[in-house]
Order: sequence, then C-alpha cells, then structure tokens
Amino acid sequence: MSNANPRTVGIVGLGYVGLPLSDAFEAAGHQVIGFDIDSAKSKKLNQADSYLPHLGQELFDRLASSSRFQPTSDEKALAQCDAILVCVPTPVDEDRQPNLTYVEQTFEMIRRVHAPGCLVVLESTTWPGTTREVCLPLLSSGGQTLGKDFFLAFAPEREDPGRDAPIRSIPRLVGGVDPASSAQAVALYAEVCDEVIPVGSAEVAEAAKLLENTYRAVNIALVNEYKMILERMGIDIYEVVDAASTKPFGFSRFDPGPGLGGHCIPVDPWYFAWAANRVGHPSRFVELAGEINTQMPRHVVNAVASVLAQDAKDLDGSSILVLGVAYKKNVGDVRETPAAPIVEDLQGRGAHVQYHDPLVPEFPKMRRHDLSLRSVPLTEQVVQDADAVLIVTDHDAIDFGLVATAAKRVVDTRNALSEAQVRGIYRRA
Repeated sequence: MSNANPRTVGIVGLGYVGLPLSDAFEAAGHQVIGFDIDSAKSKKLNQADSYLPHLGQELFDRLASSSRFQPTSDEKALAQCDAILVCVPTPVDEDRQPNLTYVEQTFEMIRRVHAPGCLVVLESTTWPGTTREVCLPLLSSGGQTLGKDFFLAFAPEREDPGRDAPIRSIPRLVGGVDPASSAQAVALYAEVCDEVIPVGSAEVAEAAKLLENTYRAVNIALVNEYKMILERMGIDIYEVVDAASTKPFGFSRFDPGPGLGGHCIPVDPWYFAWAANRVGHPSRFVELAGEINTQMPRHVVNAVASVLAQDAKDLDGSSILVLGVAYKKNVGDVRETPAAPIVEDLQGRGAHVQYHDPLVPEFPKMRRHDLSLRSVPLTEQVVQDADAVLIVTDHDAIDFGLVATAAKRVVDTRNALSEAQVRGIYRRA
C-alpha cells in the first residue's frame, strides 16, 4: 500500500506486539525503525531468521526484504522518527507489584533522542495513570514541553497470539494526555486500523485495557473453582459448561485449565489490584480470582498424584510425560505458562519429567524457572514408558490418538481426549 504522506515510525520492542505493528506500518507505506536493546534480534530480522514462529515466516521475509524497515539497537536512529510507539514488557515482581523498569528506561531514552514535535505512544499494559504520572514527567524533564517538543498518548495493544486476525481488523483505543496528543495518535493509528476509538483520556484507555484482561481472569477463576467443587460432587465440569453454553444470552463460555499463561491475563489483574490499593479501595474480587488461578498448577500435580495412588504408586520415582508446555494451544509461547510451575512441582516431589511439545523444542530459561529440558519425540514407546501422561496444552499437532491407545494413565487438563477410551486410568483435571 502506498502512502501520500509517509511518516517515519519508531517501534520500541520487537516482540509479539512490536513486530506485527512494524509489519502493519511498513505495509501502509511508512518508514519503520524497529528498535530493540537485544542486538541479536536486528541481525535475525535482517536475515529473515524467525524467532517468533507463530507470527509466520512470511512476516520475517517481508520485513527482511523491505527497504522501508530498519531494525536496530542504536537508540540514535530513533531521532529520525515522527512517532515512536513503545511495546516493552510490563511484568510484576515477586510480590506481584508493577515493575515499570522497561517503560521508565525506554522513556528516558526517548527523551534523550527524540525529534522536536515527536508523538510518543505507550502500548504496554499498565495501571491507570502511568502515561501521565510516569511517562509525562520523564519526557518533560530538562525543560521539554508537552504540545510543542512532544505529544503523548496511550493506545493499548490487543494482540492475541495464534489468532489469525490482522491489526487492521482489531478496533484500536486511543487516549491522549491532552486533546492535541489524542488527535495525533488517532490520525496515526487510522493508517493501520479500520476503526480507531478515541476515549476521553489516557487513564480511560489504560483502565479499559485492564478491564478486558481482568474480565477474562475473573471468569477463568470462576470456572476453575467451579471445576474443583464439582469434582467433589462427582459432576463433569465439561458437560456442565457445554450445557450452560446452550443459553443464547447472558452467558459467555470459559473453560477450565491448568492455570493462566501469556503476557496479559496472569499479570494485568495484579496491576489493577495494585492501583486499587493505591487509592485505598482493595479489589478483593480480583485478588481472590488471582489466588484461585495461581493455585491451579498445584491442583494439577495433586491430580497426577491421585491417579498414581490408585495403582499404589507415588510421585517420587514415577515417570511423567507432559504434553504441551506452551501457555496456549497452537502457539510456541511459554510466557507465564502454567507448565513451568507444574513441572517444577513434579520434579520437586521426586518425579522424572519429560515433555513433548512440537512448538517448543527447548524449554527456555525464564525469570522464575530454569527447567533445562528439551522436547522428546512422541512415540508409542515413550508414551508406554510413562507412569502417567499429563496433558497441559492441546496443540493440534500432538497425536492424542496415540496417547489414548498407548498411555497407562492420563490426566487431561484441556479435555483433549474427550470421550476417547484410554487404557488404564483417565482423569479430566
């Protein structure tokens, strides 16, 4: 697509959010400078070497062959930009408190290098008030003035890894710290989004993003707790969810699982809970949902122990084959995956753990986990040798038919086998 008024757009953070965004602006005819502090990413992008397989090789091929896309780890390159979009991680620390280190460092960098009149937009999910209270003072330090030296807005990302939906088709919220910033951001995103929705302030956009993900976290917690209670009643949660889903109004389907994963749902509610405590009104509902979801990995491990106990076996010394370690079906993404605490707990109780995941050949080192495991081939012998098979992620590429016929015992957290007949003990957990 050609653009009569091309801009130079900087994207800070070349990950799950920044790369599709870079691709969208490049396709719209703009010059794109992709910045990441990891210089290895620039080299891989220049060589069309995919480091995020779920995005598809075609995206990496397009960016590598485009004269409009320049990946770099040199912050001075951002001085060329008319707009800079910030897509950096916003994790929580060990105490579930917001960690804005990446945001703060990025805005300090932008203050040093940005061109006069540059529009700066934060896309990273955060607590309401961050753009105005944290980012604005960082850009203003040294005498720079909002509306003259820079413009500032918040436009939350709405990426959903594995969902084949282009950025253009997803409505984009935009909230500026002042009307001029909002207007500039709306005009920019209109280049790559069919629908841009301006809201009254950056705080509204920040709070809306948290609500979107907190809504999911709370409903997942509800169905997870429902599952644990129905297990004691001898009632199948999956049949119950199927039945409730027949109602054509007033009900949205959520399925139970082994715990939350991904870059948003396990993290974002804690940002809201922190913000709620900050204004003196604790969010008991959100905090309770977080506690329920956090305990699900332990519940899964207890289910494995229960299955083994039916044959007078203990976790200590047993061989467990975990199927799927990504946080989500058909995506090779392990951020915050519940598989990490599950495997760690199994190993801590003395189990010998192997895993098979066609999308995660090696379990990467994480902030809180270092499992040092590689995916093993899924063969009949591997399945038969396991004392129990634990299904954590139900990728389409996993041969669950083999599991159904060869496994001695199965614990299925995703209802992947459904009505399959499994030799031995089968438990949907």
